[in-house]
Amino acid sequence: MGKVWTALAVAGLMVPGMAVAKAAPKDKVLASAALMKGDTMPAGLASIVESKGKLGLKLSLSGLPAGVHAVHLHMRGVCEVPAFTSAGGHLNPAGHQHGRDNPMGAHMGDMPNITVGDDGTANVTLPLEYKADELLTALFDKDGGAVVVHAAPDDYKTDPTGNAGGRIACGAFVRGS
Repeated sequence: MGKVWTALAVAGLMVPGMAVAKAAPKDKVLASAALMKGDTMPAGLASIVESKGKLGLKLSLSGLPAGVHAVHLHMRGVCEVPAFTSAGGHLNPAGHQHGRDNPMGAHMGDMPNITVGDDGTANVTLPLEYKADELLTALFDKDGGAVVVHAAPDDYKTDPTGNAGGRIACGAFVRGS
């Protein structure tokens, strides 16, 4: 009889009184961006993901210089090489000042710094403290939105850029994966 119950459980059939493990939920990809460097070489992928009701910016980057770098969401979904200034300023629909440490409050484009390893890669998910509809409305306005990796770390206080240096990688967001 034990073999029958095991077979039923393996087959995924619900048996009264028997607990069945559920698969871990997968991240729902709301938007994604293929990043490129100023020389047009690929620099990885950024995805805005939702998991367990929380949003995150999932980064899988490669070919970047080792060290600490600022990452910001930018207000235009245009990434023209080599300097990516076409992406405009940081995503800031509420008109706040820059900086996670700014007593006036940060703007929507402010993100934590990332560390790129000696091998030129970084794989991290940064928290996004916004509701999905609020963030997607700001990103997908008439001119879209982008994610930019900067040459230096963000100092979390200097307005409007965080003193983060030049733009070394950029990707324009598209809806979904």
